Amino acid sequence: MSAKVATIDFHVTSECNQECTYCWGPQDYENPVDTGTALRIISKVKEVGAGRIVFTGGDPLKRPDVALLIEHARKVGLEVALSTTGDELTLAFLRRVAPFIDLISLPIDGASEEVNVRTKKEGHLAAVLQALEWLREYPEIDVKVCTPVTRHNLADVPNIVRLVEAYAATTESRVFYNIFQTFPRAISEVEWDELLVSDEEFATLERQLAGVTGVRINFLGHATLDRLYVMIFPDGSLVIPRGQEYLSYGRFLDVADLDAVLEQGRFDSARHLAHSRAWTRRR
Repeated sequence: MSAKVATIDFHVTSECNQECTYCWGPQDYENPVDTGTALRIISKVKEVGAGRIVFTGGDPLKRPDVALLIEHARKVGLEVALSTTGDELTLAFLRRVAPFIDLISLPIDGASEEVNVRTKKEGHLAAVLQALEWLREYPEIDVKVCTPVTRHNLADVPNIVRLVEAYAATTESRVFYNIFQTFPRAISEVEWDELLVSDEEFATLERQLAGVTGVRINFLGHATLDRLYVMIFPDGSLVIPRGQEYLSYGRFLDVADLDAVLEQGRFDSARHLAHSRAWTRRR
């Protein structure tokens, strides 16, 4: 049993309504693992010693059996997080899975449609704001808002902070806010010069916002984001990103010694575990 990883991200699909240029999730997986295999993967996440699974993608809500997968994760004793773009979320879905979910993560790229649409499709911000309204009915579910900082929204981040602050002040849910320095990693070709903010610009933003907000902010720069994630791709393969590389170690279900794989991939376990402790479920 591994003591080196607390959270494993399961990318259950690569399908998504969005086409975010900066996305470093899997792309173009036409045949993700079937339901039975997905359930075995979830059980093994628990067996290897991880305490938490993040269902992500793509958008995991594009997968028809995702509610079943979420329910199974809770039944085997995992903390369950759902990372979704928000535009597939419905109140009916929330009603079904609320008893099994600890946290839902939603992205906001701009505090206004004008800014958000620079990296998301039209209507995305309205969909996320609607999802946040629905989540008021489920105070037992923690809410995490995430913003990838790019050249398109750097100046708007303080406005997004105010939006998140206002929401946090009017809901019973715990609200967390992650601000990412967009990482130069993607499966497809990307013109990074048009997107990336410098380390100094990101540090300046952190200094600008530190201690002056009413919401807990987690700043994630390039150094923090590297070698931080253990990912299971839609085909069931185990992937540990490092730098701009996607290091694949074959089928997760076939991995006999996860710690050996993590060591081979130079996974930064100490930083990963410290990052994971920043959030724990409360129920």
